[in-house]
This record gives sequence, structure tokens and C-alpha cells, in this order.
Amino acid sequence: MQDAETLTPAEALRAPGIETPASAPPAEAERPKMKRTVENRQLKRIQHIHTVVMTVAGLGGLISAICLHFLVQPVSAAALGIFGLFFFSVGMGLTIGYHRHFTHRSYKAPTALRVLLGILGSMAGQGPIVFWTALHRMHHEMADKPGDPHSPNLHGEGLVNKVRGIWHAYIGWTVQHEVPNANFYSRDLLADAPIMWVNKRYYLWIALGLALPALLGLALTGTAYGALEGLLWGGLIRMFALHNVIWWITSFAHVFGSRDYQSRDLSTNNFWLALPTLGESWHNNHHAFPRAAILSLHWWQIDISGGVVAILEKLGIVSEVCRVSAEDKQKRQANPSRH
Repeated sequence: MQDAETLTPAEALRAPGIETPASAPPAEAERPKMKRTVENRQLKRIQHIHTVVMTVAGLGGLISAICLHFLVQPVSAAALGIFGLFFFSVGMGLTIGYHRHFTHRSYKAPTALRVLLGILGSMAGQGPIVFWTALHRMHHEMADKPGDPHSPNLHGEGLVNKVRGIWHAYIGWTVQHEVPNANFYSRDLLADAPIMWVNKRYYLWIALGLALPALLGLALTGTAYGALEGLLWGGLIRMFALHNVIWWITSFAHVFGSRDYQSRDLSTNNFWLALPTLGESWHNNHHAFPRAAILSLHWWQIDISGGVVAILEKLGIVSEVCRVSAEDKQKRQANPSRH
């Protein structure tokens, strides 16, 4: 398996971090110079305001739910069940949809599944598919180097600077980052009609991601209070939780943990984040082998998202699932004596 870490810059820029699809943009030398970011202050402000609104909405939902729990009645089992259902389903939209399929082309999927994953990922409120993909490809191209939108390792030496870096990578970057140029990083998706149909209806999917858990709460309890709990737990709190999942990866998974495989950055693996991140915390595995659809490279590494991809493959729904071979693992081991 050829991974992005072995590509030349010109090859990687066809679609950073993924195998070049037929619709990908030509190499840098084959087309006019194009900026990696969009120099538009208004657009940048809109992106940052979007992040603030989504973050405050999620945090407001959490605070409201805590108040209701202590002042009205304890949170119901139905609300917690709704949270689990939507955390998992929308989380899959992010992990096996936005991340492993749209950004890294780790497997092939039929249009219906791709559209469903795009809708579910959009419900997370982290940006439309094209934007999210462009931002993440820019991260891989510039990982832990100037230009990385959320590296915690570019703020100098010493404890104070390390804390500043982690804070920046956790949440500070969300209101400071440059806007990636979709024509540079996501031209394959711009030419993908079904995905652009989903992309253009981004705010509709966010609204649907709030309405569906509220309706489910109403259906399960038959009360308006049940609908409110569904909205809070399956909608706003779920959104807040998934935002934090991503922020854990952008920050902690480039500082704490083990570096089991060679990569061009400081990405790390974290067992303690494996379950809540649905397997995304095997971040060093991911940066060493960015096209891998399954990030569990040892029997004890739990990758729920990779397991879902494997099940879909068994059912014949997805195909051409990229895996890391034993030879690839051997070549990239950071310390062969440990394995």
C-alpha cells in the first residue's frame, strides 16, 4: 500500500493523504500556482462565528440538561439511549464518512451510503464535507509544521508554551485557522455531484440532527419533556461531545501517547481515548498509514469505526478496503524491538 508519507509533494498535492482518484487535481507543476488558503476576511469570520455558535449551543445544551437533572427530574434512560444512538450514528458519519472515506479514500462505497454518511457527518456541526475534508488534508500535508491549522507543537519550549500549544490545538485554533482553498485540496469532491448536493444543504442536516432526537424522545415517552430531553441529549449534548472528540485528537494525540510507527509528525497513539473517539485515537497509526480504513494494527487496539467498515465489507456494501500489510508495518516500526 502506498501511503501519503512516501509521496513527493507534487504527488501528494493531487489529493493530500489519499491515492489519486481520476478526478483529482493535477500535480502542482501541471497547473497554475494556486494558494492553499482563501484570503477573504469575511469568509474567515463566518467560519469562526460558525464554530462559536455550534460550541456555545452544545455547551448550552449540556448546562441545561444538568439543571433539569437536579431541578426537575433525573435524566431518563430514554434520553441516555437517544444520546448513545446519535453519538454512534453521527460519529460514524464523521469517522468512516468525513474522515476515512471522503478525506482519505480508504474504501469505496455506493452512492446511497456515501450520501447517508455525508448527511450524518454534517449533523455534527463541524462544517460541510468539502470544508472539513480540505482542512484535514491541509493538516496532513503540514502536520506539526508551520501551516498546520491545529498543531500543539509550534509554540516553543517549556511548560507554559506546551500548555499554550495544547490549548491552541484543543479549541483555540477553531477561531484562528485559515480557510483552506477547496479548489486546491478538495477538487475531487467539487466534481462529485451527489456529495455536492449534500454539501449545499449543510444547515438542513444540522436542523435534522436536532429534530430527529427530539421526535424520538417524543415517540418514546409521549411527552413534551421527553422531546426536550431528546433534543438536549441526542442533539446538542451529542454535538458538544463529538466536537470534544475531535479536539482531543487535534491536541492530545500530538503530545501524549506512544509513537509506534514512523511518520513526518509527532502524532501519537492513545489507548485511553480509543472508545470515546470510536477508534480515531490510534492517531500515530493513522498518520503513518493515512489511507488505512482500519486503524487497529494489533489485537488489543480497539477501533470501532474500523470494525464497522469491516462489517460493511463482509456484507458486500463497501469494497477496496485499504489495510496495512505486515510488510508495511515492519518497514515503519519506530522501535521494532517493542513489537
